[in-house]
Amino acid sequence: MIAIELEQFSVMGLPVHGSQDYVGWLITRLRQGAGAHVVTLNAEMAIQAEQNPALKQVIQQATLVLPDGAGIVLYFLLKGQRLKRCPGIELAAALLLAAGPEESAFFYGGAPNVAETAARNWRENAPELSIVGTQHGFLAPEEQSDFHQRLKQLQPSIILVGLGVPRQELWIEEHRHLCPQAIWIGVGGSFDIWAGLKSRAPAWFRNNHLEWLYRLYQEPWRWRRMIALPMFAWKSITFSSDQ
Repeated sequence: MIAIELEQFSVMGLPVHGSQDYVGWLITRLRQGAGAHVVTLNAEMAIQAEQNPALKQVIQQATLVLPDGAGIVLYFLLKGQRLKRCPGIELAAALLLAAGPEESAFFYGGAPNVAETAARNWRENAPELSIVGTQHGFLAPEEQSDFHQRLKQLQPSIILVGLGVPRQELWIEEHRHLCPQAIWIGVGGSFDIWAGLKSRAPAWFRNNHLEWLYRLYQEPWRWRRMIALPMFAWKSITFSSDQ
């Protein structure tokens, strides 16, 4: 088997990995029993990490950090380094489709019935995919222990966690020991899209780094979070100049 190389870059003290085949790299780790924690980095998360030391540490220790956001890709482009954007939802979907018959998936997060509906849609469109369970993200504290035991017994190969940033990243880091050979990915609102509750931006927006604008159109309340974009641009430039 040909080894797939990862290139490592840095922005605001955070790692970012470049590859021509992220899915192949993850499948190789999965079949070697190595497991991985995948972080999908965008400008908003980078700003949060600057203000949240626990999140920053999780990102720095992650096995794979994807250039998910347009801001991350444009930052490196301005430095003369070309990274292909890899949205987390696309990586997660490609990984599910690449899973073999001996591998399985688990969906955790979202509102009640959302992960279950997303899983049902996946089963209808990819019947060969084994989704061994789902769990919404509104468990009471006293229900957590049973859920953790369930995960430990199932030992799914791919665990997608949609709890939002930074909760999903911190939760994965704390609970990876339950399924150490699995690929864990924080997928944000992907279950809402797979369940048909929301839609992704049209291809033109995605191809021109404007998916954030379409999300703002869909969810105007996000405008406060979008302030992270110019803040990231300024801080990433000043951070680089201070090094």
